Order: sequence, then structure tokens, then C-alpha cells
Amino acid sequence: MSLTDKAIDRIRDLIRSGELPPGAKLPPEQQLAAELGLSRNLMREAVKALVLARVLEIRRGDGTYVTSLGPEVLLGGVASAVELLRGETLLELTEVRRLLEPVATGLAATRISRRQLDEVGRHLDAMRAARDDVELLNRHDAAFHRAVVAATGNAALATLLEGISGRTLRARVWRGLADGDAADRTLAEHQAIHDALADRDAALAQAAALVHVNTTERWLREHLAPAGREAT
Repeated sequence: MSLTDKAIDRIRDLIRSGELPPGAKLPPEQQLAAELGLSRNLMREAVKALVLARVLEIRRGDGTYVTSLGPEVLLGGVASAVELLRGETLLELTEVRRLLEPVATGLAATRISRRQLDEVGRHLDAMRAARDDVELLNRHDAAFHRAVVAATGNAALATLLEGISGRTLRARVWRGLADGDAADRTLAEHQAIHDALADRDAALAQAAALVHVNTTERWLREHLAPAGREAT
């Protein structure tokens, strides 16, 4: 372990112990370095790394603070990491989505409110209206799924799926452009999900979501170039 890693761990220990709770302001650099027995250079490097990890945030002219440490903050970097992945990892991401999204949809069926169901329905209606505009259709597609997962009330799950879906969204756009029947199938699959949510049927909602994710995954497996060329 490098000296910088050790410095990072020392600050993390303060956060884990509650000595520096979410939203707390860090002591001045020189003071904190002395308290932890670190050089100021090491302290700066540790702080920079923790800022990149969204554990700390620098407020210009004010100081350095611990973030909220909420899942939407700490896990929000998943999308940025996903965007750097290449080739066959697109299929791996789709597999991860297949593992998570159907279960999340089933959970949403047991928790969704009337207001949340209405929001899901509005995105479905918008998808129908945009059936001839592939990019707009897919934007509402993403919003539909975002609204469904939000209904679980699980911020960590919502953040993870949002990060994963950022890249698969582009794959769905390509699928829509290349396959003239994609809009009809997409609308039918989303209607099935909505109907299951409206019935508060968790098993049916999970099954409908699984069918939908499998459609995308199957298409990608059939069309992804074996040499690992990008599908998006």
C-alpha cells in the first residue's frame, strides 16, 4: 500500500467512525495533517483522491467538506466508468441489467404509488407519440425505466441501474435505427410492464421486465461483431 493510500485510509477512518460525519467540514489542511501524522503533500493527494471518489467536495473559498455520502453521490460515478468500457463488455452490462432490472420492477409493483404509476403511464404515452422519432422514443424509454425503478424507493438500486442504462440506451437507439419493427415490440413490452405494475402483480411485472431486457440482449448477441467492435 502506498503512502497516499494510507493517507486516504486515515481520512476514511475518521468518516467511518463518525468523527467526520456527512456534511462536516474538514479541519484546516495543516491541522489535519498534524493530527493524522501526515505530510501536507500526502494530505493534499489523499484529499484529491477522495474528491474524485465523491467522498469529499471542495467549496471554493470555504473549505473541504464530507459529501452527503448518499448512494446517488457515491455510486453516481458508475455511469462515467461505464462510458469507458468497450466491446464485449456491452454484453456484460446487459447481463447485469438482466439480473437487476426485472427484480427491481417486481419490487416496484409492490410499492408504486398512484402518482408514480401515472408518471410511468405518461412516459408510455410519450413513447407512442414518438414512435417515428427513434431518439425521442428512446429518451422516453429511459425515463419510463427510471420512473419504474424510482418507485422501489431504493436509491442505491436506482443509481446503479441508471449508470448501467446510460450505455445500453445508445445500443437501443442503434437497434431502433436498424430494425424497423423495434418500435412496435418496444411499446408492447412496455405496455406489459405498465399493466403488471397497475395490477400490483410483482411476479408478472418481473417477468415482463425480463422479457423486455432479454429482447435487447438477444439482439445484441446476434449483431455484435465477433471481433469486439463497438455496438454503439
